[in-house]
Amino acid sequence: MYLKELSMMPGVSGDEGKVRDFIKSKIEGLVDNLYTDVLGNLIALKRGRDSSKKLLVSAHMDEVGFVVSKIEKDGKVSFLPVGGVDPRILPGKVVQVKNLKGVIGYRPIHLQRDEENTPPRFENLRIDFGFSSADEAKKYVSIGDYVSFVSDYIEKNGRAVGKAFDDRAGCSVLIDVLESGVSPAYDTYFVFTVQEETGLRGSAVVVEQLKPTCAIVVETTTAGDNPELEERKWATHLGDGPAITFYHRGYVIPKEIFQTIVDTAKNNDIPFQMKRRTAGGTDAGRYARTAYGVPAGVISTPARYIHSPNSIIDLNDYENTKKLIKVLVEEGKIVEVVS
Repeated sequence: MYLKELSMMPGVSGDEGKVRDFIKSKIEGLVDNLYTDVLGNLIALKRGRDSSKKLLVSAHMDEVGFVVSKIEKDGKVSFLPVGGVDPRILPGKVVQVKNLKGVIGYRPIHLQRDEENTPPRFENLRIDFGFSSADEAKKYVSIGDYVSFVSDYIEKNGRAVGKAFDDRAGCSVLIDVLESGVSPAYDTYFVFTVQEETGLRGSAVVVEQLKPTCAIVVETTTAGDNPELEERKWATHLGDGPAITFYHRGYVIPKEIFQTIVDTAKNNDIPFQMKRRTAGGTDAGRYARTAYGVPAGVISTPARYIHSPNSIIDLNDYENTKKLIKVLVEEGKIVEVVS
């Protein structure tokens, strides 16, 4: 498992290079063909026992973060979100540009009047790197620089805490499956996509290149068992196994694909759960909407507090996601039901 290494790497949408290089170094001796396309997707072919059909299994490399939009006169840095980030969680958080660390600052509560005591907005937040002037800041920071969260990775009591589990957990699962010596039923493309968080950009070009028979998207999804949510509003629950999606924003999972995933989990005694809420989208929606049109299923590791500096996953959910993906690839039934 490479979740720790992948989690701690910066890789905001559009800046996935370090993540891609790491993944490439781990899988280049395990596949039959490996290349990076013009957009930055990493594409690995593992030949199967039958080459008449093709399966695509993907996870996205990018994470949510920020981009520098302006350097202020006092040396502080204005920024914009890249992907979906709630500005309410940002004051006091440590971030980095390249190897330079700073803190997201906001007016302290002692200096807020009642009428100003409202949630922060991005235009009111600044990154403080300790510079005293714009000239000093410009020696180290430029407009357009990517900004990522800085977080430690922690494992305790069968759980893991860290940033960017969406979707570095999926990336780690795919590496693990390849390292396990998986023997695909059909030619299988393990694809690590870019810019999912900013509109499913990378996945759009992958399908046109590869024209697979069907696809499986390996994701990290919202766990609903947060302290403030009543159980009926939970999307998933930590510890109940990988979450299988039947519908999400912009895409209804084909019944035959959904049922094949469910039956495969049952037949192999792999615990699973349904993703009970339909908010959010994945690369599966983009695969279906391209000119070629590829049917896809979605299997996710549940995580609390995604799109924040610290998410939490259950490591048993991670392991069972890995088991389910490997069986689906080796049995090939998911390809056969749509052929």
